[in-house]
Amino acid sequence: MSQDLESLKKWIGERETAIDYITIPAVHRLAAMLDRDDPFPKHGDPFPIGWHAILFPRIARQSQIGPDGHPQRGDFLPPVPLPRRMFAGKRVTFRSDLRVGDEVRRESVIQDVELKQGRTGQMVFVTVKTDIHSPRGLAITEEQKIVYREAPDPKVPPPPPQTAPAQAKWEKVISPDPVLLFRYSALTFNGHRIHYDLPYVTQIEGYPGLIVNGGLSTLLVFELARQHVPKPVVRFSSRNVRPLIVSDRLHVCGTPSPDNKSAKLWVTNHEGALALTADAEFA
Repeated sequence: MSQDLESLKKWIGERETAIDYITIPAVHRLAAMLDRDDPFPKHGDPFPIGWHAILFPRIARQSQIGPDGHPQRGDFLPPVPLPRRMFAGKRVTFRSDLRVGDEVRRESVIQDVELKQGRTGQMVFVTVKTDIHSPRGLAITEEQKIVYREAPDPKVPPPPPQTAPAQAKWEKVISPDPVLLFRYSALTFNGHRIHYDLPYVTQIEGYPGLIVNGGLSTLLVFELARQHVPKPVVRFSSRNVRPLIVSDRLHVCGTPSPDNKSAKLWVTNHEGALALTADAEFA
């Protein structure tokens, strides 16, 4: 694996650009998926912070899809020789607004490829930095981490759960189901089979059930902050620390700082095990 990693480091500096559009139908569908009763969107409306997750899906021809449902590795992302891939977290700076109707441009670069030895085996972290531009200039800078992991060893017990970082002042309980996961995957053109293919996720990847999309749980904490704080988020960082299973009841929680300029945000499962932790700063 060390030799493989050295070859993977050749992908550092690889760049990719893309164009997308913030369309009225996409905004309307995402609001419906989030069970919001928003007015029908129109051109020029502000695009809610955090909703940029539905932009720029990776698009590949059907013949170029890998066995896990993702595009085959080795185009923009390096061909990491580990079977399990998940979203590990991100850091985002919101510099200016996006609006419904905007043509937006993405510029991405692979910043790092690093090998780590975890409790359950080897892991490879790929860091991708992305700038998103609107017609008015740079709008969002995002640094995203993707983790690749070994197949699970049934002899190794799962790591002990982490506890919530604080006592919640805000809380919303959500009971995800396969339809919610499917709708989010459809909005983001995400074919990863762990989110909809129960035989695959249990028999091949060894999880006890369908996995809640990491991007979906991140979007839910954005929505919690938006519900409780009138000021927009200007900086945001998150880390996914434990998979969420579709049968789990999710507790999306947060607590503001004493000066209300920032907040701790997190998601736990029905047993109180921490799955995602985040920090948000407000304008």
